[in-house]
Amino acid sequence: MNSIKDSALSVADRQDLAVIAGTMVPADATLGIPGADDPAILADMEKSIGRDLPLIREALAAIARKADGAFTGLDQDRREALVNDWYKSGGAAAVMLGRLVLGAYYRDDRVLVALGLEARPPFPKGYILEQGDWSLLDPVRGRAPLWRDDRAELSGER
Repeated sequence: MNSIKDSALSVADRQDLAVIAGTMVPADATLGIPGADDPAILADMEKSIGRDLPLIREALAAIARKADGAFTGLDQDRREALVNDWYKSGGAAAVMLGRLVLGAYYRDDRVLVALGLEARPPFPKGYILEQGDWSLLDPVRGRAPLWRDDRAELSGER
């Protein structure tokens, strides 16, 4: 299935999302990191919208209103200022737009590699964690259970 059709964003909404995402996370050629407006990252965003579509549409519309419909015509600095200003009062729509853009961006293998991370899921290989002080859990282990033990009730103990 085509992710563009599935997302139910209009052509104009997809274009606005691309420009807004590219404003939020611009490309950096010196580091070899794509911007959030990269076609592969945008496709991931469109697949990820799901039930958050109304909030994403609300965010796109609010940014367009704040820019008087000319967001794409603004220079990078003015777009950044506008998005930052809107984000402060954008509520749930702002949070959802940020989550959508950043989630898709940091799932991209090229971004992970550029950040010095392996482009792989954490399992089955796993990651090595530094061992901590396990004795810190001793007070918790020594506490009485905070739950009912069904095993004791089944065996007739109380």
